[in-house]
Amino acid sequence: MPVHPVSAGLPPWISAQTQHLLAQRGHAWLLQGPSGLGQYELATAMVSAWLCESETALSKGACGQCGSCHALSVHTHADLFVLMPETILLELGWPLSEKAQSEIDNKSRKPSKEIRIEAMRDAIEFSQRTNARGKGKAVLVFPAERMNHVTANALLKTLEEPPGDVKFVLATEAAHQLLPTIRSRCLTHTMVWPLEAEAVTWLQSQGLSSEDSLSLLKAAGGRPDEVLKQRQLGQSMQWWAKFPKAMLAGDASYCSDLPPSEVIDALQKLCHDLLMMQTPAALRYFNAQDLPTLQVSSAQLTAWFKRLSQAAKTAEHPFNAGLMLEALCTEAREVMNSPA
Repeated sequence: MPVHPVSAGLPPWISAQTQHLLAQRGHAWLLQGPSGLGQYELATAMVSAWLCESETALSKGACGQCGSCHALSVHTHADLFVLMPETILLELGWPLSEKAQSEIDNKSRKPSKEIRIEAMRDAIEFSQRTNARGKGKAVLVFPAERMNHVTANALLKTLEEPPGDVKFVLATEAAHQLLPTIRSRCLTHTMVWPLEAEAVTWLQSQGLSSEDSLSLLKAAGGRPDEVLKQRQLGQSMQWWAKFPKAMLAGDASYCSDLPPSEVIDALQKLCHDLLMMQTPAALRYFNAQDLPTLQVSSAQLTAWFKRLSQAAKTAEHPFNAGLMLEALCTEAREVMNSPA
């Protein structure tokens, strides 16, 4: 059986989920699960297949060769509207609206980290137009949790009474933050975790060695997309091995190249495994030989984890990233050196 090029380029667990979802009917999908499992890739594969001109697209996935697939690959498809925060649109290479681009170019404002109500209004107007290529229209929302209540309520009305030829796919890493009414209007799909052997094989195809793939996959909690993200940030196998002792010393310079959100994520993983060392449970992120022996109590570690979770809520908008990093590493040193 021939494999469509787009499906062939996807990780196998994403390709399998794409074909499973394409076989089902529905005008609105919600893809949910932790970060690093490929929500954006799955959402893109779905809209590519919906809009593809191939007769077998809805069973095998997008062909990757037709005019529609080409237009989508260069982010200029007339029948696709992408709803994202402007920061993510820029990061992923999607165009901004002319007005938004002008405002940012003129430095009248910075790119938004939320999905703006103006963009939602444009998406609603788009959904009511006649399609351009004869295959219907699609709206992709990612990350859906970046909609505020005003934006989400505007989308809700369209989800409740959708135009006949438009489909929606919402992808999220925090479904609990969405309005219950949004969730109830969508068919929900929970992202499938890849098997370790499957993920390692795919990571090797992305240029990692077998040893690095295994170690970094563990540090990423089994999420292959997180491995690639961490590699881009310089978080190698050696970086993770030395991280616990650097935090024991409160060495902020060790994390100076990382944004606060990534430092908090790494500290939460460290705190989790330090807690696991006090129980019979297996470590999830680190190798045992890389963790120092501490006197700190489980109650102190639990309290630290809660403070890190609270800090994560403001990590995207720190008042001063440098000061936040210093404070995080100082607290790590104080907790890890605490007596029981």
